[in-house]
Amino acid sequence: MSRRKPRPRTTTAAAPAVTATSPCPCGLDAAYGECCGRFHAGAGGTAPTAELLMRSRYSAFVVRDEPYLLRTWAPETRPHDVDFDPALRWTGLDIEAATDGTAFHQHGTVTFTARFRHDGEPGSLHERSRFARHEGAWVYVDGDFID
Repeated sequence: MSRRKPRPRTTTAAAPAVTATSPCPCGLDAAYGECCGRFHAGAGGTAPTAELLMRSRYSAFVVRDEPYLLRTWAPETRPHDVDFDPALRWTGLDIEAATDGTAFHQHGTVTFTARFRHDGEPGSLHERSRFARHEGAWVYVDGDFID
């Protein structure tokens, strides 16, 4: 399996159809509306752990929810916008490890592999992401790609 990093593009295409009753893209055994969708909509508060924030951010990439991604990005590393590659489709998420990142911590890390198809070719992104609390909520700070 290829371990290419997805290339950013400036063009956006329609997001894949995910409804409130669809299986959640993050891989947990729940409907999108009851899982990550509630965080995206703001109805479920904020993700209570770094791992749940990681899962909800992955789902936000799947459904191309730029406002959520920017809202959950640390101010010091947040880009101005998110470019979604129209040729990229996220196909699965595996959480490999989570360190700290609970209600008792101020920082945490999540190591994951996100699978995708780019122009029909399979690939994966392996990253160790860093998260921190900002104004009481978990935010994504940055990450290191793992080969």
